[in-house]
Amino acid sequence: MADLGIARVNKEAADGVTLTRADLADVVHRRLGLSRAESASLVERVLHHMCHALSEGKNVKISGFGTFILRDKGQRVGRNPKTGVEVPIAPRRVMTFRASQIMRDRIAKG
Repeated sequence: MADLGIARVNKEAADGVTLTRADLADVVHRRLGLSRAESASLVERVLHHMCHALSEGKNVKISGFGTFILRDKGQRVGRNPKTGVEVPIAPRRVMTFRASQIMRDRIAKG
C-alpha cells in the first residue's frame, strides 16, 4: 500500500487531533495534483460508496487498513444499573472495525 502521508497531514494530526475529510482531501490534492474541488469530491465519493455498501448490509474491507463489519444483535434483557429494573433491549445492527495486521503493527510501533 502506498504511503500517502495521511498520518502526517499536519502537525496537529500528530498531536492527536482528529483527521478530517478536509485533511484527507488536502493530502489527495498535494500528492495527486488534483484540484481542491476534485480532491474533496473524490474523498466524498469514496466515503459515500462505503456508507452505501454498509447500509446495504455489506462489509467493507480496505486492504492494509482494516474491515468494517456489520453484526446483527438479537433482542436481550438489560438491567438499569441504578434501579435494577430489567429492560428489554431491541434487536439492532451494529458496525465494528477490525484493524488489519499491518495497521496493528504500525500502531504498536507508534
